[in-house]
Amino acid sequence: MAEAFQTLDIIEEITRNDGSSYKEIGNLLHNGQSEYAVEEGMIKKVRILKINIPHSTNVIKYEKFVNESFEIPTNVAISEFTEWQRSPEMDELVEKILAENKVS
Repeated sequence: MAEAFQTLDIIEEITRNDGSSYKEIGNLLHNGQSEYAVEEGMIKKVRILKINIPHSTNVIKYEKFVNESFEIPTNVAISEFTEWQRSPEMDELVEKILAENKVS
């Protein structure tokens, strides 16, 4: 079951099983799913870098992309971890959000 719209308000660092990592703009539901994915061995590690980030124009644009592009389950016990694949434009948007929030 998927929620109609997810508001994104945290910055996470996710470490894949191969040891590479990336930063994601998520929310507490996404973080809970990520924590569950760690417990189940789907990813290596997740940590919250910043919570309650401002709902800037860039965050609103990224939120729209995520909500329109991905099925977001509303339960924490997920069967697989889905890394949100971003276009170069969305990568640039995430970099702007990280800069706005002084997260490097």
